[in-house]
Amino acid sequence: MKVRGRTFVGFDRVRRIGRAMGDVEEGLAWGVPALRAGGRVICCTAGHKSAEPNTLVVMVPFDQRDALIEEQPDVYYLKQHYVNFPSILVRLPQVGDDALRDLLLTARRFVSDSGKRKPLKAAARRSTRKRS
Repeated sequence: MKVRGRTFVGFDRVRRIGRAMGDVEEGLAWGVPALRAGGRVICCTAGHKSAEPNTLVVMVPFDQRDALIEEQPDVYYLKQHYVNFPSILVRLPQVGDDALRDLLLTARRFVSDSGKRKPLKAAARRSTRKRS
């Protein structure tokens, strides 16, 4: 599949794992393929030019993102474009199906819980202010 002029391999696997959760639907977010739960994005292909090829963006809390990157920097990473958003970049060829399933479940739970409290972008702005 082509995503903003680059070939993206592996979204079929993401789709299969995500759709097995039952309440996950496929669509677009920011012009790229995405999965949503309850209308909120849980993951999408990384469309920004700073991301490596075959990277998935998955919505996760900031503290969990930092821990995952520290534990497995060969699988999880971050680029400046994504710093202010509660998300992590995942090198799709490097992550196994079980870890991907767990990550998508975490994302689904996170966006569901976030929707009950406050918009994600507002949470990201507050988090950025705290880090400055």
